[in-house]
This record gives sequence, C-alpha cells and structure tokens, in this order.
Amino acid sequence: MVLKAFFPTCCASADSGLLVGRWVPEQSSAVVLAVVHFPFIPIQVKEFLAQVQQASRVGVTVLGTWCHCQQEPEEGLSRFLEGLGAIFYHEPWLQLCRERGSTFWSCKAVRRAAPPGVPSEDQVVLVFYNQRQVLLSQLHPPAALPDHQAGDAPVSTRGLAAVFDTVACSKVLFCSNRFDEGPIRLSHWQSEGVEASILVELAKQAAGPACLLLSFLLSFLSAISTSRLFRLWPLPFICSKLSTCEQVQHRLGHLSLIFSTRKAENPTQLMRKANVLVSVLLDVALGLALLTWLHGKDHIGQLADALIPVADRVAEELQHLLQWLMGAPAGLKMNRALDQVLGRFFLYHIHLWISYIHLMSPFIECILWHVGLSACLGLTVALSLLSDIIALLTFHIYCFYVYGARLYCLKIYGLSSLWRLFRGKKWNMLRQRVDSCSYDLDQLFIGTLLFTILVFLLPTIALYYLVFTLLRLLVVTVQGLLHLLVDLVNSLPLYSVGLRLCRPYRLAAGVKFRVLKQEAGKPLRLLMQINPLPYSHVVCTYRLPSCGCHPKVSWSSLCRKLFFGELIYPWRQKEGQRD
Repeated sequence: MVLKAFFPTCCASADSGLLVGRWVPEQSSAVVLAVVHFPFIPIQVKEFLAQVQQASRVGVTVLGTWCHCQQEPEEGLSRFLEGLGAIFYHEPWLQLCRERGSTFWSCKAVRRAAPPGVPSEDQVVLVFYNQRQVLLSQLHPPAALPDHQAGDAPVSTRGLAAVFDTVACSKVLFCSNRFDEGPIRLSHWQSEGVEASILVELAKQAAGPACLLLSFLLSFLSAISTSRLFRLWPLPFICSKLSTCEQVQHRLGHLSLIFSTRKAENPTQLMRKANVLVSVLLDVALGLALLTWLHGKDHIGQLADALIPVADRVAEELQHLLQWLMGAPAGLKMNRALDQVLGRFFLYHIHLWISYIHLMSPFIECILWHVGLSACLGLTVALSLLSDIIALLTFHIYCFYVYGARLYCLKIYGLSSLWRLFRGKKWNMLRQRVDSCSYDLDQLFIGTLLFTILVFLLPTIALYYLVFTLLRLLVVTVQGLLHLLVDLVNSLPLYSVGLRLCRPYRLAAGVKFRVLKQEAGKPLRLLMQINPLPYSHVVCTYRLPSCGCHPKVSWSSLCRKLFFGELIYPWRQKEGQRD
C-alpha cells in the first residue's frame, strides 16, 4: 500500500518532535500541519489538540514523529520518539527523519496491528507543499487547466480538495499557539512571526461604527426611494426609462453590500465584496478625474457654446435629407402625394425641435454644470446621464423612426394578410395558426384593390423607413458603446484580476508535482506547486452582475425585427422582455 504524506516546507528545519495533522483514510493520505517540539507533557498536547479539534471541527491528531538528526546528535532520541507511539496511538504511525550531512529523508509508515501475511510497513511518497500558499489559496473546480510544462504531472482537484480544506480549516491551530509562546511550542507557516500594523488594527476598530452609520444612511435613502411619493405616476415610468436612475440604484446596492456588517459566509462572498469595493473606488476616482477636467479651463462653457451650433447643423442636414427624399432620391420614382405629406410632416417636427433647443439655450450651461457635478458619484453615473442626454437630444430622430416603423409595419402585415387571402388562407387568432378559408368575389375584388394600393405605396414608405432606421441605429450604437463602458466598470472583477497578477497562488486551478532529487532505493519525494487560474476563468468566475439593461440580442432576431418593422431597443431591455 502506498501512503502519501504531505509535509510543509516550513517545517523542514524544525526541531525534532511530533507530527500533528489530519489523516484522510479515503485517499490514504496524511496531511502534516505542524511539529510539536520538545520538551512537552503528553497530557497537555492531548488537551491542546482536543481544543483545536473542537474549535476547527477538523480531526487533528498526532500522526507520528519527526527527527532532525542534523540538530539532534543524541543516538537515543530515535528510540524515545518510537516509544511515543504507545502514548499517541495512530494507525499507521509515521516516522520521518532527516539524516545528518545529507539531503536524504527517511520515511516510514509502521502498522502495529497488521494482520499476518501483510507487511508492517507501507511505502511512503513524501510530498512537500507550501503551507502559506495552500492556506491562502482557493481551489476552483477543474474546468480547464492551463498548459503544463514538460515533466510536470497535472493532478485533478478532486483528490486535493481534502488537503486544501484541511489546511484552510486549521487556522485555529496556526493562530492559537505562537512559535515561542505557551507551554507547547509549534512550528508551522507562522513560525517566523506575523507582520502586523497598528494602522490596520485601528482601521479594523473604526470600521465597525463607520459601517453601522453608513448602513443606516443607505437604508434611510432606500426607504425614501420606496415611499409613496416616488410611486406616483409618472415618476416610476420616467425612472424605468432613464439609465441614470438604474445606475444610481445599482450603486446603492453595491454600497449596501460594502458597508454591511454581516460577515461573509464563504470565500466567494468575500471575494465578491472585495471586487465591488474596488469597482466603486475606481468608478469614483475616474468620476473625480472627469469632474476636475470639466471644471478646469472652462470646458463646460466651451461645450455649452458648441452645443447649439451642432444642433443647428444636425437639423440643417436633416432638412436637406428630407428635401432629397421629397424629390427623386437616387432616381427612384416615388408616390408624390404620399412623399409630400411625409416630408412636410417630418419637416414640421424638425422645426418644433429647433425651436425647443433655442428656447433651452440660456439654461444649457447650468444644466451641463450640474451634469458634470454628478461625476462625483462615479464615472458610470456620468456616462449613464450622458446616454440619457443623447436620447433627449435625438428624440426627434426617434420619433421619425417610430413613425416610419409603424407605417412600414402596417404595410407589411397588410400585404401578408392580403397575400393569404389570394391563397385561400386566413390567420386563426384562437389557434394561432393559418387555416383554410373560402372567400366570395366581393372580398377578393376588394382585397385585390387594397393589395395593389399597398404595393405601390410600399417603396415610398420603405425608403423613409430605411433612412430613419439607419439614423436611429447610429444613435443606438453610440448609446450602446456608452452602456458597454458602464457595464465594463460595473462587472469587471478588478480585485480578482489584481490578485491573480500579484499573487497567482491565491486563485488555484489545480496543482502540479515536480520530482525532487531521487536516489535508487530511496522514498520518492515530490514538490507540490499551485497552478494559477487563467485570467479568462478569473473574469468569468468572479464577474459582477450588471444593471441588466444590456441583453444579448441575436443577429437573426434583430434582422427579423428590422425587416418586419418592429421597434428595436437593443440598448435598453428588461430581463422579462428578452427574446
């Protein structure tokens, strides 16, 4: 039988003593956690291990003995260590020894209660591991491990979950007894001491009252936002259509999570909280940088002065476009009566919109000043507000698109219904299917007249619909880019990516074994190294949820809507409205 003994590298130079750890019978593995040094009283060691086991709920016990012959010249020490097996009984009993003047390690696993015919000693594979890295790392499911180097043996995380869980659950053992304090002296990853800072301790003490105060303020704001005053029409309708309101509500949820006094139940929740904190800090920092730029060198005044000429220029180009459509665009012969009606209708809308813009021109600089001031809440809030401003400034283009789409949609559905009439079919509303139907001559005659009229009017309406749809898609593309940037800041797990960059062992995708110096007839010694999680998997695993207003509309669905004249809202759509 082959037994795997996981030995921490921090204990390789420890004094002789007892091996304390956990036995995993399912995998025939022994995870060594610490070394208890001489002198000690056996009853104190048992009481200490019982307290650690009760606090950590991990079966910590004495697994065997550790003899460092380079530090202990007494020849009778090994016999004394062997005699401890009668006091701290464990099956099998490990005997690890490092000989003097050599890198050779003696590894034995003795079974005192072995049945007849079964060897009393098991073969031992000694696996060295970095206890600090294993303690601080978080083992992820084996989705897809990165490429391994030549000579490395990849290992599934299923067999190593017990090792990682054992070390992670043994924090009480590492913190309850320091290397040079107490009646029992231990060696583990904290043997060289733990760095501490008085500033960190003061911050921890002040974090509790500050979080309570801020949590109370956030709950007060949430109560105000859910009051009856904000439920009166049309406030709920307006808030549901503005990206700024959704982004502010999203950030309030993040702040509530950050300043919550509830302790994280698992490392995943703790990682999410850290990612949210870094995301909010980065958002506010970028917003303050934008605010500094806007209020420096009178950039707001320059933007206000340039806004009116730009609006006039856009309106002039739209007027030229409509006049081109009212003539013979690209040499096409249009229905003149319908063409003139539609052209004058849209020109009147442009005239109304320009009048509205000039009426608001004295207040534009004040509006931009308050918009720039909103950047102190974060760059995402400023970008969402910019998206809403673009939607308001291009409202006339949206109206043109809606008018053209509705007329075109009526034409398409009218032609499809009349086409079914010629084939002797009709749409059954109750069964939601096409059924056969017999029509008389009057119905067929009227249907023929209507079909002819709609066919001859279709090119004129289709051309207007095509032009205004392209303009609307241009505006939607600009808004989509802004929302993608907002979604990137909201959902990118910056803390996890930084942790993967600076401390790759913290996010483990598995391990690899490297064979150390091997001698013939000697036990096999391996070094366990942590494989970090790939960056793509870090982003996918710890990606934060966004506002939910950026659904993934398929290209086929978008093309179908454009062909049939259905209204498209790819930049803004609720979860329940997805196709």
